[in-house]
Amino acid sequence: MAQSLMAKEALQTPEQIRRQLHENQDRVKNVVEAVKAFAPKMVYLIGRGSSDHSGVYAKYLIETELGIPVCAAAPSVSTLFGKALQLQHALVICISQSGRSPDILHQVTQAKQVGAMCLALVNDESSPLADLVDHVIPLKAGPEKAVAATKSFLCTLSAIASLVAVWSDSQPLWDGLQALPKQLESVVGQESQLKLGDLKDLRHCVVLGRGFGYAISRELALKLKEVCSIHAEAFSSAEFLHGPITLVAKKLTLVNIEIEDETFEHHKKQVDEVIRRGGKVLSLQYVRLDMPQEQIHQRLIPLAIMLRFYLDIESIAQQMGLNPDEPTGLNKVTQTL
Repeated sequence: MAQSLMAKEALQTPEQIRRQLHENQDRVKNVVEAVKAFAPKMVYLIGRGSSDHSGVYAKYLIETELGIPVCAAAPSVSTLFGKALQLQHALVICISQSGRSPDILHQVTQAKQVGAMCLALVNDESSPLADLVDHVIPLKAGPEKAVAATKSFLCTLSAIASLVAVWSDSQPLWDGLQALPKQLESVVGQESQLKLGDLKDLRHCVVLGRGFGYAISRELALKLKEVCSIHAEAFSSAEFLHGPITLVAKKLTLVNIEIEDETFEHHKKQVDEVIRRGGKVLSLQYVRLDMPQEQIHQRLIPLAIMLRFYLDIESIAQQMGLNPDEPTGLNKVTQTL
């Protein structure tokens, strides 16, 4: 079985994050100095697709570490309804792989016109977006040709974590980032958590997480759709009880994102309830290393889970006779208004 572009690019992630941390260190510190001087009252996130999904991680991390409220853009408000928002006291973070989508550029232009500070997390440093914003933190993911984003998504999460670590003066998070590339390399060598038998006959499933588990659930559900043609819907386990749990009566399969942090016991109760009602559960988790001093920082566990997941579903897709590099009807760069 030939190695796909998706697999090759996912396997590059540890080295690309190592490069990002090294090359961006001074830039991140300079950006944080400017952000602190601006003293934003809120953070406004702009992104589409996987970039939008990475914003959910940014929301949880910024709110838990800094206590600053974060909300996500509804791009149509700006582009189709023609409304400019009152973002004078906002830090606008625009997340994009290409930095070329018209709706993204339009929103940033409007935000700058009303006095927002605009920061881009972008992979293409020569893009129009990089020229438009006040500050840039390059993702340093390198060229990504596979339609299904892998390393660019994980490099976005590490860039977000770098920004927050410096902004919040969190030495433990900063130290955790320095150890992350080696820890991700260990994840590559670990046993698969999803097997062909788990997915080959699956047509519908729910992806369930809480907190930082939910922060990656939408990206995980998207990849099940893109790569394996499985309809997947993401929920917070807290929200799942408010109606959707009735789906368990239809022999629902649940993909459980299990993170041992402040949410663990509450999330586990919800998953146990699904099992009690007869649902099937496939659990994804970070497999801890033997050496305590090399344990991953709690807030970075989502990156380890996603990397293992990317590698697993790429292999499963190939075994199912699907091409993970060419999902039907998708293009690498999607331009929307």
